[in-house]
Amino acid sequence: MQKEITTGLMAYGMSGKVFHAPFLDQHPGFKFSGVLERNKKSAQKDYPYIRSFDHSEDLLTNSDIELIVVNTPNNTHFEFAKQALLAGKHVLIEKPAATSIIEVKELFDLGRSVGKKVMIYQNRRWSSDFLATKEVLESGKLGQIIEIHLRFDRFRNFIGPKAFKENPVPGSGILYDLGAHLLDQAISLYGKPLSARKTLGKYRPGSQVDDYAHLHLKYPNQLNVFITLSMLVADPQPGIMIHGTKGSFIKSFCDTQEDQLISGMKPGDAGFGEELPGKEGHLTIVNENGEKEHVLVPSTRGRYMDLFEDVFQCIRNDKDFPVKEEDILAQLEILEQKAD
Repeated sequence: MQKEITTGLMAYGMSGKVFHAPFLDQHPGFKFSGVLERNKKSAQKDYPYIRSFDHSEDLLTNSDIELIVVNTPNNTHFEFAKQALLAGKHVLIEKPAATSIIEVKELFDLGRSVGKKVMIYQNRRWSSDFLATKEVLESGKLGQIIEIHLRFDRFRNFIGPKAFKENPVPGSGILYDLGAHLLDQAISLYGKPLSARKTLGKYRPGSQVDDYAHLHLKYPNQLNVFITLSMLVADPQPGIMIHGTKGSFIKSFCDTQEDQLISGMKPGDAGFGEELPGKEGHLTIVNENGEKEHVLVPSTRGRYMDLFEDVFQCIRNDKDFPVKEEDILAQLEILEQKAD
């Protein structure tokens, strides 16, 4: 058995508590060692064996820690990741990796210069809805793909309590917060688009940041990808709609892993990542006789744990991390560009 990767977590809000700590705790390749908690000391209640750090410097410079998970507010990712790399740590950075392409390039360059891995946490590549969608696309059943619609709908018509999300600081707004997920999915499928057009809007009373965003990505072979994000959709639309020359695929936005983790379920528990009945995708194929065939496509089991296995393999065995540097550079270029 290879040596465990001793890991420190930069925050224990929802991201740390739900998306990182349970996997670091259960994956045999990691030793979950410490968490930065300046005020509330709740992580040790959940994981009594870890150390709670009061100051970021103490966590980042701790000689026992090999990997730092940077899951702090978006506008702090660059500075904390840079400090961790300079302290000789590998870094796993929450999406978005940083607030500008200049910052991201500096982090990747710095990682190479100090011999440490820079990995970006894009967990929705391992969500059940997207995994099922990839299987449909790879099957060729839809023929030539004409258009893909990816949506992230919520209804929150008020200003939230998290200042870093609601104040006009770098990396705030719905496009950086949620758009990074859907942009990464598109880029993971088809790479950097030929062109991108962006529309942003502010609709909630008093909003200082975009709470609506729309992207139109153009790819070779006349493929169009449309990404829409909104905080004001009372009746959420299907998260994934794909139309091709032979048929269509429609999938609701779903990934039970988040709900299961919030409820206290662990990644190793029976049924973890499995969608409940009623979440199947709808595949419609037109056969050679012009007749429509309707098929229900079950959700693929969600596998966030695979991301952490990829982190382990990247650090211990120098295997390529699936979220590649060029993917993140393409993403930040689009996030940063001016809106129409």
